[in-house]
Amino acid sequence: MSDSEKTPENRLRKELPQEVPATEPDVTQAAPEDKQLSEDKQLSEEKRPSEEEQPSLTGRQRLVKGLWPPRVTRAQLIVAVLLFGLGFGLAVQVASNSNSDSALRGARQEDLVRILDELDNRTQRLEDEKQGLEKQRDELENSSNQAEEARKQTVEKEKQLGILAGTAAAQGPGITMTIEDTKGTVQADMLLDAIQELRAAGAEAIQVNDVRVVANTYLTDSGKSVSVDGNKINAPFRFKVIGKPADLEPALNIPGGVVQTLEKEQATVAVERSNKIIVDALRAAKRPDYARSSSQ
Repeated sequence: MSDSEKTPENRLRKELPQEVPATEPDVTQAAPEDKQLSEDKQLSEEKRPSEEEQPSLTGRQRLVKGLWPPRVTRAQLIVAVLLFGLGFGLAVQVASNSNSDSALRGARQEDLVRILDELDNRTQRLEDEKQGLEKQRDELENSSNQAEEARKQTVEKEKQLGILAGTAAAQGPGITMTIEDTKGTVQADMLLDAIQELRAAGAEAIQVNDVRVVANTYLTDSGKSVSVDGNKINAPFRFKVIGKPADLEPALNIPGGVVQTLEKEQATVAVERSNKIIVDALRAAKRPDYARSSSQ
């Protein structure tokens, strides 16, 4: 054996086979499955239009595509429900205000001026009452003899309360309203509306026929007549009212008011002003069964 064959390098080359260069795979000899996949890919690429061939979308089309179909989240749904409820409430409020104002839409200018004057008069009466109470308070605070001043005010207050309670007679300026009901169509609720309208206009004492009207007065229908606090009264119904005539009469003649309502029922209403009206129907003082003054 020669020296060259004894070296390790030559020994390895001798034992290993010679290197064979790698050859590229033949497409024709590929597996059937790979060949089929390659053909499908080539067909799909041929069928797919190029980016240049695809039609471009306009701005409006992209906007419509983004808005429809809508994608509503839970928060958006809650907000929509709240907005709907708010809008419904506003609509109901506007409708109620429109109904309350409909009675004045057809009124004449003279009637509207009369209603405005009546509201001004009510405001003035409340302001005068406020000033009177403030004056009484100042007199009590500044009087040197507070006990005597308090006694005077107590006596005066007792007279006022007696008039309001119907236990004392009263006189003063006011009106007389007479309702003729030949058809028997006037009912208790119509007379009650007249009483409430007069009270709102500042009436201080009211008498219907021979019955004194007080805070707890009630009216009921009794056949073709009316009962006031259980006392049956018949037509003609005569109201004697003490108060400011310039406020009481317009309150009865406002559009859609007491006079027009009674005339629709074929009743005749006559209102007269007077500088002296006497309300002399009295009610017995009733002692409460359970209530007592807190000063006792």
